[in-house]
Amino acid sequence: MASMNEKDYYAILEVDSSATTEEIRKAFQAKARKLHPDVNKEPDAEERFKEVSEAYAVLSDEDKRRRYDAMRSGNPFAGGYAGTSTPYGGYGYGSGRTAGDDPFSWGFPFGDFTRTRTRTRSRSFNPRAGADVVYDVDLTADQASNGASRSVTYQHYVSCSHCHGTGSVHAEHSETCPTCSGRGRITVDLTSVLGFGIMEMECPECEGSGRVVAEPCEHCGGSGRVLSADHVTVTVPAGSHDGDTVVIKGMGNAGTNGSTTGDFVCRVGVREERLSASQASGFRLIGFAAPFLITSFLFGGTGPSIFVLILLAMGLYQAFGQGIKHASRWWRNAGILFGNGFSSGFLLALFMFVMFSCAGGLGTLGYRG
Repeated sequence: MASMNEKDYYAILEVDSSATTEEIRKAFQAKARKLHPDVNKEPDAEERFKEVSEAYAVLSDEDKRRRYDAMRSGNPFAGGYAGTSTPYGGYGYGSGRTAGDDPFSWGFPFGDFTRTRTRTRSRSFNPRAGADVVYDVDLTADQASNGASRSVTYQHYVSCSHCHGTGSVHAEHSETCPTCSGRGRITVDLTSVLGFGIMEMECPECEGSGRVVAEPCEHCGGSGRVLSADHVTVTVPAGSHDGDTVVIKGMGNAGTNGSTTGDFVCRVGVREERLSASQASGFRLIGFAAPFLITSFLFGGTGPSIFVLILLAMGLYQAFGQGIKHASRWWRNAGILFGNGFSSGFLLALFMFVMFSCAGGLGTLGYRG
């Protein structure tokens, strides 16, 4: 496979080098729909789709695109990008990171130690489930009521096709880390440097797992997954409401070293049903103040304190400052927030009522005695 400096990603996507991020996204969408293996049955469709995805993954990210452009211009300090991912979502060997990116890359006293780690691919065998990809979509009340579809282009980790997600092309099983003997941690003696001190730290070869990939795949660096761009169509069913979710199984991030893949989770937002942060705070304040008002009127006294009245006034202003005409679902959500505030205020009001009652009773007994 050609390296990044041998490829013209702009030519692959058929865009100009000065193209905006939106133009790049649209170009990728158009090509991805034509080349996706589920649609295009030509023999080279899958390879061309991966190439287009790789181009989009680089050009859609400002930092990666900056490094790529600098490298194409012949800047020897630009660094490279080979697209190899580490098990923790960063980039391993060839990521374009220079010494200045890592405060410990050349630092004292771990210069040689961390430099070796930065320049070599991670061998860590650390199966972890892939995270979900969460996407927010805003709909109008009519769209949510009638249903809607959205085409989404996004980046996520996919299982490496060369090692089939295991992290190793040839070896079937992981092996005990030779650096830490399976402990996951190593001891560094700083006596010769500082005159004293022994420090225990995470093993840089297995990254704390105690196991390493025997023969790391050169395409994914041993993690079993690579960063790619993908396209999915989300269908929001009719009758959806603000806060509902649509889940597409298996379209999230691939897990490391063959672990399970996450899901694509689309969160539905309906502005007509959603309270602003100020409105939500207002209903919580009203709910919090309500128990104090109720106890004051039920059990007598001189009336609610000025503090409670201020809280109530602030809550009313925040809740209804933008009007009172809202969708029924908005009022339902407002009622939930009011209930949350009421439960907190009720406990405090009950505690204060019991305390004052006990204090009053003790004072009366003391006077009679």
